[in-house]
Amino acid sequence: MIFGVPKECSLKSVCEEERVSLVPPGVRELIEAGGEVVIETGAGQNAGFTDEQYTKMGGKIVYSREEVFGRSDVVVKVSRPTPQEIGIMQKDSAIMAFLHLAVVGEDYIRRLAEKNITAIGYETIQDKDGTLPILKTSSEIAAKMAPQIAGRLLETTSGGLGILLGGAPGIPPADVVIIGGGTLGYHAARAFLGLGCTVFVLDVSQKALERIDQALMGRVTTAFSTRENIEKYVSFCEVLIGAVLVTGEVAPIVVTKEMVQKMRKGSVIIDFSFDQGGCVETTRIQGPSGGIFVREGVLHFAVPNCPSYVARTSSYALTNSLLPFLVSMQQKGLKTAMAEWKDLQRGCYLYRGQYVSRHISSKPTDLERLLVED
Repeated sequence: MIFGVPKECSLKSVCEEERVSLVPPGVRELIEAGGEVVIETGAGQNAGFTDEQYTKMGGKIVYSREEVFGRSDVVVKVSRPTPQEIGIMQKDSAIMAFLHLAVVGEDYIRRLAEKNITAIGYETIQDKDGTLPILKTSSEIAAKMAPQIAGRLLETTSGGLGILLGGAPGIPPADVVIIGGGTLGYHAARAFLGLGCTVFVLDVSQKALERIDQALMGRVTTAFSTRENIEKYVSFCEVLIGAVLVTGEVAPIVVTKEMVQKMRKGSVIIDFSFDQGGCVETTRIQGPSGGIFVREGVLHFAVPNCPSYVARTSSYALTNSLLPFLVSMQQKGLKTAMAEWKDLQRGCYLYRGQYVSRHISSKPTDLERLLVED
C-alpha cells in the first residue's frame, strides 16, 4: 500500500498549517510493516524535518503535489484537502485528516463522493468507551498552550487588561472560566491552576464535573452548564475558554453576544471550538477565517489549528496516535482494517463515495453492510 504525505496547503492564509502528518520515525515504522511512503518535498520543513531525514528512513521524496495525490492509496494529511487537491486525488483512494465535514458545504462533500473517495476524519475516530484517540492528543496540546496564549493577550501591549494570570503578593490572580469539561477543558484547568489562577469549569455532564473535581482535588469550582450559570460566570471572568465539543457536529453556541458585552473590556476569549464552528457567538460573526481580533471590547482568539504553533511537538503527537491505524491498514488492507476496527468505522464520513456518517447525512448508508458486500 502506498501512503502519501503532501505538504500542507491551508484553506485560509490566517491559519497556515505548519504540522506534518507523519514524522520520519513514523515513516520508518510503516515501511518496516511493508508499506511505501511518498513525501512531497518540504512537507516536514516547517516542523523541523528535512527531506534527507525522510529518505534515511526509507521514504521517497517526490517533487510535485500531483504525484503524491495521484500515486497514493491513502493520503495522510493534517488539514482537510483543498478543492484543488481533491481534483488531483486518485479515484477510489482514501484521505485521512482533520476533515470537520459537518462545517463545510455540500458541494465540497459532493466533490469527494464523485471520486469515490473514502474519507476518514481524525476528529471522529472513536473507541468503544467514547474516547477520541487522535483528537485527544491535539486537545491536550491546545489546552497546555491556553495559558501562554491568554497571558500574552492580557498584556497591555496586546490591548488586554494588563494583568498577570497568577497575580502577585496582595494582588488576586485572574478568574478563568472554562466551558466544557472534556479532555481539553480538564487539561486547560490543570494548566491554569499551575499558574495560580482561580478556575471555574462548567459542563452539562455531572460525571465530567465529578471527574474534574476528583482529579484536581477540589481546587476548581465546578458548575452545571445552564444558561443562568454561563451568564453569571462569563460576566466576571478575565479569561473565557470555549471547549465545547459535540463529536462530528457543529458546535452549539453557548455564549451569546449579549454575554460578551457584559465582560470587562480587555478580557480574553479563547474559542477552541472554532474548528467546528465556534461556541461563542462573537467568534462566529468573525467568519471562517478566524484569527485574533477585538469585538465588543474583548480580545478573541479563534484559530482552528493552534497546535500548529508548536508544529514539531504536535507532529510527533499526531504520528504516534495515527500509527496503529496506518500499520493495520498496511498489514490487512483498508477494507479489512475498517471491518475489524470499529474505531475507524466511527471515523468514516464517506466509503467509496457513499455517505456513511450521520454527521453529513440524515440517512447514511450502513457502512458495515458495505464492507461485507464490497
